[in-house]
Amino acid sequence: MTLHLDDLRVRHLGECRHDSPLSALLAAKRTSPHYVAEGDRVLLEDTVSMLAEHGLPPEELPSFEAAGPRRKIYFDPARVTAGIVTCGGLCPGLNDVIRGLVQELTVQYDVKRIVGFRNGLRGLTARHRDDTIELTPDRVRDIHNAGGTILGSSRGAQDPEEMVDSLLLRGINVLFVIGGDGGMNAATNLAAAIRARGLDIAVIGVPKTIDNDLPYTDQSFGFQSAFAQAANFISSVSIEAAASPDGIGIVKLMGRHSGFIACYASLARNAADIVLIPEVPFALEGEDGLLARVERHVRSKGFVVIVVAEGAGQDLLAERGLLEGGATDASGNAKLGDIGGLLRETITAHLTAAGLAPTVRYIDPSYAIRSVTANAYDSVYCLRLAHAAVHAAMAGRTETAVVRWRRRFVHVPMPLIISHRNQVDPDGDLWMSVLEATGDLVLDPAPQPPLLVER
Repeated sequence: MTLHLDDLRVRHLGECRHDSPLSALLAAKRTSPHYVAEGDRVLLEDTVSMLAEHGLPPEELPSFEAAGPRRKIYFDPARVTAGIVTCGGLCPGLNDVIRGLVQELTVQYDVKRIVGFRNGLRGLTARHRDDTIELTPDRVRDIHNAGGTILGSSRGAQDPEEMVDSLLLRGINVLFVIGGDGGMNAATNLAAAIRARGLDIAVIGVPKTIDNDLPYTDQSFGFQSAFAQAANFISSVSIEAAASPDGIGIVKLMGRHSGFIACYASLARNAADIVLIPEVPFALEGEDGLLARVERHVRSKGFVVIVVAEGAGQDLLAERGLLEGGATDASGNAKLGDIGGLLRETITAHLTAAGLAPTVRYIDPSYAIRSVTANAYDSVYCLRLAHAAVHAAMAGRTETAVVRWRRRFVHVPMPLIISHRNQVDPDGDLWMSVLEATGDLVLDPAPQPPLLVER
Protein backbone atom coordinates (compact mmCIF):
# COMPACT_ATOMS: atom_id res chain seq x y z
CA MET A 1 0.00 0.00 0.00
CA THR A 2 1.45 3.32 -1.12
CA LEU A 3 0.90 6.10 1.40
CA HIS A 4 1.13 9.83 0.82
CA LEU A 5 1.57 12.68 3.28
CA ASP A 6 -2.15 13.45 3.39
CA ASP A 7 -2.91 9.83 4.35
CA LEU A 8 -0.84 10.29 7.50
CA ARG A 9 -2.33 13.54 8.76
CA VAL A 10 -4.36 13.21 11.96
CA ARG A 11 -7.60 15.00 12.67
CA HIS A 12 -7.75 18.09 14.92
CA LEU A 13 -10.88 19.20 16.75
CA GLY A 14 -9.93 22.84 16.26
CA GLU A 15 -7.46 25.59 17.02
CA CYS A 16 -5.46 25.29 20.23
CA ARG A 17 -6.06 28.48 22.23
CA HIS A 18 -5.17 27.54 25.81
CA ASP A 19 -1.66 27.75 27.23
CA SER A 20 -0.27 24.35 28.07
CA PRO A 21 0.94 23.82 31.64
CA LEU A 22 4.07 22.41 30.00
CA SER A 23 4.73 25.37 27.69
CA ALA A 24 7.65 26.73 29.71
CA LEU A 25 9.37 23.36 29.52
CA LEU A 26 9.07 23.39 25.72
CA ALA A 27 10.24 26.93 25.06
CA ALA A 28 13.83 26.07 24.08
CA LYS A 29 13.31 22.55 22.74
CA ARG A 30 14.51 21.70 19.24
CA THR A 31 14.61 18.47 17.27
CA SER A 32 17.58 16.30 18.25
CA PRO A 33 18.48 12.61 18.20
CA HIS A 34 16.46 12.33 21.41
CA TYR A 35 13.52 14.65 20.82
CA VAL A 36 11.22 15.70 17.99
CA ALA A 37 9.91 19.27 18.14
CA GLU A 38 6.15 19.67 17.75
CA GLY A 39 6.48 21.30 14.34
CA ASP A 40 8.66 18.52 12.95
CA ARG A 41 7.56 15.16 11.53
CA VAL A 42 8.87 11.58 11.58
CA LEU A 43 9.44 9.86 8.23
CA LEU A 44 7.40 6.79 7.37
CA GLU A 45 10.32 5.13 5.60
CA ASP A 46 13.94 5.07 6.64
CA THR A 47 16.13 3.91 3.77
CA VAL A 48 17.67 5.98 1.00
CA SER A 49 16.21 3.77 -1.72
CA MET A 50 12.63 3.99 -0.42
CA LEU A 51 12.83 7.76 -0.01
CA ALA A 52 14.35 8.17 -3.47
CA GLU A 53 11.43 6.31 -5.06
CA HIS A 54 9.06 9.13 -4.08
CA GLY A 55 11.03 11.79 -5.95
CA LEU A 56 9.68 14.44 -3.56
CA PRO A 57 11.24 17.24 -1.51
CA PRO A 58 11.71 16.35 2.18
CA GLU A 59 8.70 18.33 3.41
CA GLU A 60 6.37 16.37 1.09
CA LEU A 61 7.61 12.88 1.98
CA PRO A 62 5.17 10.58 3.84
CA SER A 63 5.62 11.31 7.54
CA PHE A 64 3.86 11.14 10.90
CA GLU A 65 3.11 13.99 13.29
CA ALA A 66 5.39 13.83 16.31
CA ALA A 67 3.74 12.98 19.62
CA GLY A 68 4.40 14.88 22.82
CA PRO A 69 3.32 18.03 24.68
CA ARG A 70 2.32 21.20 22.81
CA ARG A 71 2.78 24.84 23.79
CA LYS A 72 -0.93 25.45 23.19
CA ILE A 73 -3.74 22.99 23.91
CA TYR A 74 -7.33 22.69 22.73
CA PHE A 75 -9.14 21.74 25.93
CA ASP A 76 -9.35 23.84 29.08
CA PRO A 77 -8.18 21.28 31.69
CA ALA A 78 -10.60 22.70 34.27
CA ARG A 79 -13.50 21.63 32.04
CA VAL A 80 -12.25 18.18 31.07
CA THR A 81 -13.79 14.91 32.19
CA ALA A 82 -11.76 12.00 30.83
CA GLY A 83 -12.84 8.42 30.24
CA ILE A 84 -10.71 5.27 30.00
CA VAL A 85 -11.74 1.85 28.66
CA THR A 86 -9.77 -1.37 28.07
CA CYS A 87 -10.92 -3.73 25.31
CA GLY A 88 -10.22 -7.24 24.04
CA GLY A 89 -7.88 -9.86 25.43
CA LEU A 90 -5.53 -9.28 28.31
CA CYS A 91 -2.00 -8.08 27.74
CA PRO A 92 0.91 -7.23 30.06
CA GLY A 93 0.95 -3.52 30.80
CA LEU A 94 -2.75 -2.60 30.71
CA ASN A 95 -2.68 -1.42 34.31
CA ASP A 96 0.54 0.48 33.62
CA VAL A 97 -1.18 2.45 30.85
CA ILE A 98 -4.22 3.19 33.03
CA ARG A 99 -1.95 4.37 35.84
CA GLY A 100 0.10 6.53 33.47
CA LEU A 101 -3.00 8.17 31.98
CA VAL A 102 -4.44 9.01 35.38
CA GLN A 103 -1.18 10.38 36.74
CA GLU A 104 -0.47 12.54 33.68
CA LEU A 105 -4.01 13.91 33.52
CA THR A 106 -4.13 14.83 37.19
CA VAL A 107 -0.55 15.86 37.97
CA GLN A 108 0.44 17.67 34.77
CA TYR A 109 -2.93 18.93 33.49
CA ASP A 110 -4.88 19.16 36.74
CA VAL A 111 -7.87 17.27 35.33
CA LYS A 112 -10.30 16.77 38.21
CA ARG A 113 -12.40 13.82 37.07
CA ILE A 114 -11.49 10.58 35.30
CA VAL A 115 -14.06 7.84 34.73
CA GLY A 116 -13.11 4.21 34.13
CA PHE A 117 -15.68 2.27 32.12
CA ARG A 118 -15.83 -1.33 33.26
CA ASN A 119 -15.64 -4.50 31.18
CA GLY A 120 -14.66 -3.06 27.84
CA LEU A 121 -16.97 -1.34 25.39
CA ARG A 122 -19.87 -3.10 27.06
CA GLY A 123 -19.42 -0.50 29.78
CA LEU A 124 -20.45 2.20 27.29
CA THR A 125 -23.81 0.62 26.49
CA ALA A 126 -27.08 1.90 27.96
CA ARG A 127 -27.42 -1.16 30.15
CA HIS A 128 -23.97 -0.88 31.74
CA ARG A 129 -23.03 2.81 31.46
CA ASP A 130 -23.43 3.36 35.19
CA ASP A 131 -20.94 0.60 36.03
CA THR A 132 -17.91 2.86 36.30
CA ILE A 133 -14.94 3.53 38.56
CA GLU A 134 -13.73 6.96 39.63
CA LEU A 135 -10.01 6.89 38.87
CA THR A 136 -7.71 8.92 41.10
CA PRO A 137 -3.94 8.86 41.71
CA ASP A 138 -4.53 7.06 45.00
CA ARG A 139 -6.73 4.47 43.29
CA VAL A 140 -4.13 3.60 40.66
CA ARG A 141 -0.91 4.06 42.65
CA ASP A 142 0.01 0.35 42.87
CA ILE A 143 -2.03 -1.25 40.08
CA HIS A 144 1.05 -1.72 37.88
CA ASN A 145 2.14 -4.46 40.28
CA ALA A 146 -0.69 -6.71 39.06
CA GLY A 147 -1.43 -8.23 35.67
CA GLY A 148 -4.68 -7.78 33.78
CA THR A 149 -6.75 -4.62 34.03
CA ILE A 150 -8.58 -3.15 37.02
CA LEU A 151 -11.31 -2.02 34.61
CA GLY A 152 -12.02 -5.48 33.24
CA SER A 153 -12.41 -6.15 29.54
CA SER A 154 -14.67 -7.79 26.97
CA ARG A 155 -14.78 -8.62 23.29
CA GLY A 156 -17.34 -7.76 20.65
CA ALA A 157 -18.62 -4.63 18.92
CA GLN A 158 -21.20 -2.28 20.42
CA ASP A 159 -23.53 0.27 18.86
CA PRO A 160 -21.52 3.49 18.28
CA GLU A 161 -24.57 5.72 18.71
CA GLU A 162 -25.36 4.15 22.06
CA MET A 163 -21.76 4.65 23.15
CA VAL A 164 -21.86 8.33 22.12
CA ASP A 165 -24.99 8.76 24.23
CA SER A 166 -23.14 7.27 27.21
CA LEU A 167 -20.25 9.70 26.76
CA LEU A 168 -22.65 12.64 26.66
CA LEU A 169 -24.55 11.47 29.74
CA ARG A 170 -21.31 11.11 31.70
CA GLY A 171 -19.96 14.43 30.44
CA ILE A 172 -16.89 12.82 28.80
CA ASN A 173 -14.96 15.03 26.39
CA VAL A 174 -11.75 12.96 26.20
CA LEU A 175 -11.85 9.16 25.81
CA PHE A 176 -8.84 6.84 25.85
CA VAL A 177 -9.37 3.42 24.26
CA ILE A 178 -6.77 0.78 25.10
CA GLY A 179 -7.26 -2.18 22.78
CA GLY A 180 -6.17 -4.32 19.85
CA ASP A 181 -7.48 -4.39 16.30
CA GLY A 182 -11.06 -4.90 17.50
CA GLY A 183 -10.78 -2.08 20.01
CA MET A 184 -9.17 0.27 17.48
CA ASN A 185 -11.87 -0.58 14.94
CA ALA A 186 -14.57 0.18 17.50
CA ALA A 187 -12.82 3.42 18.48
CA THR A 188 -12.70 4.44 14.81
CA ASN A 189 -16.44 3.84 14.44
CA LEU A 190 -17.13 5.67 17.69
CA ALA A 191 -15.08 8.67 16.57
CA ALA A 192 -16.95 8.72 13.25
CA ALA A 193 -20.30 8.78 15.10
CA ILE A 194 -19.02 11.64 17.30
CA ARG A 195 -17.89 13.56 14.22
CA ALA A 196 -21.27 13.03 12.52
CA ARG A 197 -22.97 14.73 15.48
CA GLY A 198 -20.50 17.60 15.47
CA LEU A 199 -19.38 16.94 19.06
CA ASP A 200 -16.19 18.12 20.74
CA ILE A 201 -15.01 14.74 22.07
CA ALA A 202 -11.48 13.50 21.48
CA VAL A 203 -10.93 9.75 21.00
CA ILE A 204 -7.34 8.58 21.42
CA GLY A 205 -6.22 4.97 20.97
CA VAL A 206 -3.40 3.22 22.78
CA PRO A 207 -2.96 0.07 20.65
CA LYS A 208 -2.13 -3.22 22.34
CA THR A 209 -1.69 -6.81 21.23
CA ILE A 210 0.75 -9.40 22.48
CA ASP A 211 0.74 -10.87 18.95
CA ASN A 212 2.46 -7.64 17.81
CA ASP A 213 0.26 -7.73 14.70
CA LEU A 214 -0.79 -4.07 14.47
CA PRO A 215 1.01 -2.08 11.76
CA TYR A 216 2.87 1.24 11.99
CA THR A 217 4.36 0.59 15.40
CA ASP A 218 7.82 -0.69 16.31
CA GLN A 219 6.32 -3.07 18.86
CA SER A 220 3.06 -3.25 20.76
CA PHE A 221 3.28 -2.73 24.50
CA GLY A 222 3.32 -5.97 26.48
CA PHE A 223 4.92 -7.91 23.65
CA GLN A 224 8.35 -8.05 25.27
CA SER A 225 6.88 -9.24 28.57
CA ALA A 226 4.85 -11.89 26.75
CA PHE A 227 7.68 -13.39 24.72
CA ALA A 228 9.99 -13.35 27.74
CA GLN A 229 7.45 -15.45 29.62
CA ALA A 230 7.01 -17.70 26.58
CA ALA A 231 10.78 -18.22 26.43
CA ASN A 232 10.70 -19.68 29.94
CA PHE A 233 8.17 -22.31 28.82
CA ILE A 234 10.40 -23.22 25.88
CA SER A 235 13.27 -23.77 28.29
CA SER A 236 11.09 -25.96 30.50
CA VAL A 237 9.82 -28.15 27.69
CA SER A 238 13.36 -28.47 26.30
CA ILE A 239 14.59 -29.81 29.64
CA GLU A 240 11.66 -32.24 29.80
CA ALA A 241 12.20 -33.47 26.25
CA ALA A 242 15.94 -33.94 26.72
CA ALA A 243 15.35 -35.98 29.88
CA SER A 244 12.98 -38.43 28.17
CA PRO A 245 13.79 -41.27 25.74
CA ASP A 246 12.77 -40.19 22.26
CA GLY A 247 11.53 -36.96 23.81
CA ILE A 248 9.19 -34.65 21.92
CA GLY A 249 8.72 -31.15 23.34
CA ILE A 250 5.96 -29.01 21.84
CA VAL A 251 5.10 -25.45 22.94
CA LYS A 252 2.05 -23.82 21.36
CA LEU A 253 2.14 -20.03 21.63
CA MET A 254 -0.26 -17.24 20.77
CA GLY A 255 -0.07 -15.89 17.24
CA ARG A 256 -3.31 -16.12 15.28
CA HIS A 257 -2.01 -14.46 12.12
CA SER A 258 1.51 -13.46 13.10
CA GLY A 259 4.38 -15.51 14.47
CA PHE A 260 6.28 -12.81 16.34
CA ILE A 261 5.99 -14.39 19.80
CA ALA A 262 7.14 -17.76 18.46
CA CYS A 263 10.09 -16.15 16.67
CA TYR A 264 11.28 -13.91 19.49
CA ALA A 265 10.77 -16.48 22.24
CA SER A 266 12.69 -19.06 20.21
CA LEU A 267 15.55 -16.63 19.62
CA ALA A 268 15.64 -15.71 23.31
CA ARG A 269 16.30 -19.30 24.41
CA ASN A 270 17.76 -20.85 21.23
CA ALA A 271 16.40 -24.21 22.35
CA ALA A 272 13.86 -24.81 19.58
CA ASP A 273 14.73 -27.19 16.76
CA ILE A 274 11.67 -26.40 14.66
CA VAL A 275 9.62 -23.18 14.59
CA LEU A 276 6.24 -23.06 12.85
CA ILE A 277 4.45 -19.78 12.15
CA PRO A 278 1.32 -18.79 10.18
CA GLU A 279 3.30 -16.84 7.58
CA VAL A 280 5.34 -19.85 6.43
CA PRO A 281 3.38 -22.94 5.25
CA PHE A 282 4.73 -26.38 6.01
CA ALA A 283 3.97 -29.97 5.00
CA LEU A 284 3.61 -32.97 7.29
CA GLU A 285 4.48 -35.71 4.81
CA GLY A 286 7.39 -36.21 2.46
CA GLU A 287 11.15 -36.29 2.75
CA ASP A 288 11.31 -32.64 3.79
CA GLY A 289 8.01 -32.73 5.66
CA LEU A 290 7.73 -32.08 9.37
CA LEU A 291 7.35 -35.72 10.39
CA ALA A 292 10.52 -36.82 8.62
CA ARG A 293 12.48 -33.94 10.10
CA VAL A 294 11.24 -34.71 13.60
CA GLU A 295 12.30 -38.32 13.18
CA ARG A 296 15.78 -37.30 12.03
CA HIS A 297 16.21 -35.06 15.07
CA VAL A 298 15.12 -37.77 17.48
CA ARG A 299 17.40 -40.37 15.91
CA SER A 300 20.39 -38.03 15.79
CA LYS A 301 20.25 -36.36 19.21
CA GLY A 302 17.53 -38.21 21.10
CA PHE A 303 14.88 -35.48 21.31
CA VAL A 304 13.32 -32.55 19.49
CA VAL A 305 11.75 -29.23 20.55
CA ILE A 306 9.02 -27.65 18.42
CA VAL A 307 7.60 -24.16 18.89
CA VAL A 308 4.35 -23.53 17.03
CA ALA A 309 2.19 -20.42 16.78
CA GLU A 310 -1.52 -21.14 17.19
CA GLY A 311 -2.35 -19.95 13.67
CA ALA A 312 0.22 -22.13 11.91
CA GLY A 313 -0.86 -25.11 9.82
CA GLN A 314 -4.55 -24.22 9.63
CA ASP A 315 -4.61 -25.49 6.05
CA LEU A 316 -3.57 -28.92 7.31
CA LEU A 317 -6.43 -28.93 9.80
CA ALA A 318 -8.88 -27.87 7.08
CA GLU A 319 -7.72 -30.72 4.84
CA ARG A 320 -8.56 -33.15 7.64
CA GLY A 321 -11.95 -31.61 8.39
CA LEU A 322 -10.79 -30.35 11.78
CA LEU A 323 -11.95 -26.73 11.38
CA GLU A 324 -15.41 -25.36 12.18
CA GLY A 325 -16.33 -23.80 8.86
CA GLY A 326 -17.50 -20.21 9.27
CA ALA A 327 -17.30 -20.26 13.08
CA THR A 328 -16.11 -17.00 14.66
CA ASP A 329 -15.38 -15.69 18.14
CA ALA A 330 -16.92 -12.63 19.81
CA SER A 331 -14.49 -10.34 17.97
CA GLY A 332 -15.44 -11.77 14.58
CA ASN A 333 -12.19 -13.72 14.13
CA ALA A 334 -12.38 -17.15 12.55
CA LYS A 335 -12.05 -19.85 15.18
CA LEU A 336 -8.75 -21.68 14.91
CA GLY A 337 -8.25 -25.40 14.91
CA ASP A 338 -5.90 -27.04 17.40
CA ILE A 339 -2.60 -27.30 15.57
CA GLY A 340 -0.87 -28.41 18.77
CA GLY A 341 -3.16 -31.40 19.11
CA LEU A 342 -2.65 -32.35 15.46
CA LEU A 343 1.14 -32.23 15.85
CA ARG A 344 1.06 -34.28 19.02
CA GLU A 345 -1.08 -37.02 17.45
CA THR A 346 0.62 -37.22 14.04
CA ILE A 347 4.16 -37.11 15.44
CA THR A 348 3.36 -39.81 17.99
CA ALA A 349 1.82 -42.04 15.33
CA HIS A 350 4.69 -41.51 12.87
CA LEU A 351 7.48 -42.19 15.35
CA THR A 352 5.71 -45.22 16.78
CA ALA A 353 5.32 -46.65 13.28
CA ALA A 354 9.04 -45.98 12.73
CA GLY A 355 9.93 -48.18 15.69
CA LEU A 356 10.53 -45.42 18.25
CA ALA A 357 8.77 -44.93 21.59
CA PRO A 358 8.10 -41.17 21.79
CA THR A 359 7.49 -39.39 25.06
CA VAL A 360 5.58 -36.18 24.34
CA ARG A 361 5.70 -33.11 26.56
CA TYR A 362 3.12 -30.60 25.36
CA ILE A 363 2.55 -27.10 26.80
CA ASP A 364 -0.01 -24.47 25.80
CA PRO A 365 0.74 -21.50 28.10
CA SER A 366 -1.37 -18.89 26.29
CA TYR A 367 -3.27 -17.40 29.24
CA ALA A 368 -0.24 -17.65 31.52
CA ILE A 369 1.68 -15.47 29.05
CA ARG A 370 -0.85 -12.69 28.58
CA SER A 371 -1.83 -12.30 32.23
CA VAL A 372 1.62 -11.54 33.67
CA THR A 373 2.72 -8.14 34.93
CA ALA A 374 4.73 -5.99 32.55
CA ASN A 375 8.49 -6.27 32.80
CA ALA A 376 10.59 -3.18 33.47
CA TYR A 377 10.98 -2.34 29.77
CA ASP A 378 7.25 -2.58 29.05
CA SER A 379 6.41 -0.62 32.20
CA VAL A 380 8.47 2.31 30.94
CA TYR A 381 7.06 1.92 27.43
CA CYS A 382 3.48 1.92 28.74
CA LEU A 383 4.10 5.04 30.81
CA ARG A 384 5.54 6.93 27.85
CA LEU A 385 2.64 5.87 25.61
CA ALA A 386 0.22 7.09 28.29
CA HIS A 387 1.99 10.45 28.44
CA ALA A 388 1.83 10.75 24.64
CA ALA A 389 -1.87 9.84 24.63
CA VAL A 390 -2.73 12.54 27.19
CA HIS A 391 -0.74 15.18 25.30
CA ALA A 392 -2.51 14.23 22.06
CA ALA A 393 -5.98 14.41 23.62
CA MET A 394 -5.40 17.73 25.37
CA ALA A 395 -4.12 19.19 22.09
CA GLY A 396 -7.41 18.27 20.42
CA ARG A 397 -6.21 15.34 18.34
CA THR A 398 -8.85 12.71 17.71
CA GLU A 399 -9.33 9.48 15.76
CA THR A 400 -5.64 9.12 16.53
CA ALA A 401 -3.48 6.32 17.94
CA VAL A 402 -0.21 6.96 19.75
CA VAL A 403 2.62 4.58 18.86
CA ARG A 404 6.39 4.42 18.64
CA TRP A 405 7.73 4.38 15.08
CA ARG A 406 11.43 4.32 14.21
CA ARG A 407 12.00 4.78 17.97
CA ARG A 408 10.05 8.06 17.95
CA PHE A 409 6.59 8.55 19.47
CA VAL A 410 4.12 9.63 16.81
CA HIS A 411 0.42 10.10 16.02
CA VAL A 412 -1.12 7.67 13.53
CA PRO A 413 -4.63 8.02 12.06
CA MET A 414 -6.75 5.23 13.53
CA PRO A 415 -7.87 3.83 10.15
CA LEU A 416 -4.22 3.07 9.35
CA ILE A 417 -3.75 1.06 12.57
CA ILE A 418 -6.49 -1.33 11.44
CA SER A 419 -5.73 -1.22 7.70
CA HIS A 420 -3.81 -4.51 7.67
CA ARG A 421 -1.91 -6.91 9.90
CA ASN A 422 1.74 -6.72 10.80
CA GLN A 423 3.27 -10.11 10.01
CA VAL A 424 6.64 -11.80 9.99
CA ASP A 425 8.11 -11.32 6.51
CA PRO A 426 9.57 -14.62 5.26
CA ASP A 427 12.10 -12.50 3.35
CA GLY A 428 12.84 -10.19 6.29
CA ASP A 429 15.70 -10.08 8.75
CA LEU A 430 13.73 -11.48 11.72
CA TRP A 431 12.97 -14.73 9.91
CA MET A 432 16.55 -14.78 8.69
CA SER A 433 17.69 -14.61 12.32
CA VAL A 434 15.43 -17.52 13.22
CA LEU A 435 16.86 -19.53 10.34
CA GLU A 436 20.40 -18.68 11.41
CA ALA A 437 19.77 -19.48 15.07
CA THR A 438 18.27 -22.86 14.25
CA GLY A 439 21.02 -23.74 11.79
CA ASP A 440 18.65 -24.09 8.87
CA LEU A 441 19.57 -21.14 6.69
CA VAL A 442 18.99 -23.02 3.41
CA LEU A 443 16.44 -25.80 3.07
CA ASP A 444 15.65 -25.71 -0.61
CA PRO A 445 17.72 -24.40 -3.54
CA ALA A 446 14.57 -23.02 -5.13
CA PRO A 447 13.98 -19.26 -4.52
CA GLN A 448 11.04 -19.60 -2.12
CA PRO A 449 10.46 -19.36 1.66
CA PRO A 450 11.49 -22.45 3.64
CA LEU A 451 8.74 -24.80 4.69
CA LEU A 452 9.81 -24.71 8.32
CA VAL A 453 12.69 -23.94 10.58
CA GLU A 454 14.90 -26.80 11.69
CA ARG A 455 17.77 -26.79 14.08
